[in-house]
Amino acid sequence: MKLSFRWYGDDDPVTLEKIRQIPGMVGIVTAIYDIPAGEAWPYEKIKELKDKVEAAGLEISAIESVPVPEAIKMGVEPRDRYIENYKETLRNLSKAGIEVVTYNFMPVFDWTRSELDYELEDGSEALIYKKEEVDKMDPVGGELDLPGWDTSYDKDELNDLMTAYQEIDEDKLWDNLEYFLKEIIPVAEEENIKMAIHPDDPPWSIFGLPRVIVGKENLHKFLNLVDSPANGLALCSGSLGVNPENDVPAIIREFGDRIHFAHVRNIKITGEDSFEEAAHLSEKGSLDMYEIMKAYHDVGFEGPLRPDHGRMIWGETGKPGYGLYDRALGATYLNGLWEAINKCSK
Repeated sequence: MKLSFRWYGDDDPVTLEKIRQIPGMVGIVTAIYDIPAGEAWPYEKIKELKDKVEAAGLEISAIESVPVPEAIKMGVEPRDRYIENYKETLRNLSKAGIEVVTYNFMPVFDWTRSELDYELEDGSEALIYKKEEVDKMDPVGGELDLPGWDTSYDKDELNDLMTAYQEIDEDKLWDNLEYFLKEIIPVAEEENIKMAIHPDDPPWSIFGLPRVIVGKENLHKFLNLVDSPANGLALCSGSLGVNPENDVPAIIREFGDRIHFAHVRNIKITGEDSFEEAAHLSEKGSLDMYEIMKAYHDVGFEGPLRPDHGRMIWGETGKPGYGLYDRALGATYLNGLWEAINKCSK
């Protein structure tokens, strides 16, 4: 595996210089954040980003993410123009030597939590999801300030989106995803890019919106929409693992050759459709991190693998879930597990 770390660009307080000091760290996962969804990424900006990362002694191991505009998810115009722009972005990324591109197909809201700074028993702060709290939220009529979604929507735009999605059920969302894949995967094949879809987070419907990348059966369906090595997964243990029916190590073994990118983090299930984000250590959550890493080792995973969301510890402040200290601890822990598994397998 290629140990990697998420970096949010020049405005990220977690700098490339700090990331490089994490033992075993080789890869950066990043994106271009000042181009609106649907517009093509110019090669010059991609090259500038790559040069900056490499000047710090690291490499771009994956792009996370090239966002998919709502028009594509909804199957309305100007989706075809956006898809052509997406293809151009893939060609430009390939020209710059990028091999893995991540995206998701979650309507309106990306990863969603009910609280960003919940205090755990040890005094650290973590992202949590409480079903009863989310169920009380009104994404249109009330104030809504959740992480992971496009805050560029004003109230009227959000209302229009939510109204439009009332006409889109899971079957229609599947149709629109298939349309998108049949357009972009041939380009990815030509450009030797591995497309990696991220599971829905959490893997169930929120605010009445459909979600389809939620578990093993749906992962099979997704991969069969376009059966190509270029059409793969960004498997996230934390996203899938909050549903106890998802056996993450078994899923890794089932789809090993189609996993192009690994997000590895722990969560603690606290109730039905409720969870806390925990330290990476197995005993701190509901997932067995040793078994997850062993599954990756057993399938011969060689792609980028990154610690995912971390707690805020030691007084650190910053982007919720993306501080330096706890993710660095997570990276070192995962690297240690990998070394032990690798040595024991010889």
